[in-house]
Amino acid sequence: MEIIVANGSHLKYARIISDTITESAKVRGTGIAQRTPEYIAKRLENGNAVIALDGDTFAGFCYIEVWGNKDFVANSGLIVHPRFRNQGLAKKIKKAIFELSKEKFPQAKIFGITTGLPVMKMNYELGYKPVTFSELTDDPDFWKGCQTCKNIDILTRTERKMCLCTGMLYDPKAQKKKKDKINGKAFKRLKSIKESLFLKKNRK
Repeated sequence: MEIIVANGSHLKYARIISDTITESAKVRGTGIAQRTPEYIAKRLENGNAVIALDGDTFAGFCYIEVWGNKDFVANSGLIVHPRFRNQGLAKKIKKAIFELSKEKFPQAKIFGITTGLPVMKMNYELGYKPVTFSELTDDPDFWKGCQTCKNIDILTRTERKMCLCTGMLYDPKAQKKKKDKINGKAFKRLKSIKESLFLKKNRK
C-alpha cells in the first residue's frame, strides 16, 4: 500500500473517488457534500491531496482546501474504498494529509466538520479540539459546499451556527504555547534535579 501526494497523473481516479464518496454517504445514511469528478480532478492536480494506491488500484483519498487568505485550511473528503476498510488505512491517510497541511501551510488553522465518530477520534489524536462553527472560516465559498448535503436545512435554519456535523480545529499557535509550557516545566524539573545533586555532592 502506497500513500502519496496526488498529482496530474492520478486524474484517472477522479470518477471512482467521487462515486466512492457518494456511495459511502448512502450506506451510512449521513449528510455529506457531494464531490463531482471534475471537483476531485482539480484537487488531484494542485498538489493538495493524498491518494492511497494498492498497485494501480484506488484505495483511499483526502484533500486540502484553502480558505480565508490561507488563514484556514480544511482536510476534506476522507474516503477509503470498501475493499480496503477495517485495516487502519483511514487513520494513515488522515495523518498524511494532516502532515502535508502543516508542511504547506504552517501558520494556518486546520479544521474539518464531520458526523463520523471515527474521524472525530482521529482528529482528537492529532491535536484537534471541538469548536463552534463561529471559530471556523467565515468564507462563504466553504459553506456553499454544504448546499448538496441533505442536512442543509438545519444549517440554514440556525444561521450557520450549528448542524449535525461537529466542527474540529487544530491551531498551530495554541499547540506551540502548549509545547513551550511543557518544555518550560521540564526545564525547571531538570534544573531542580541538578541543583539537588549538586548540593548533595557538596555536602559530602
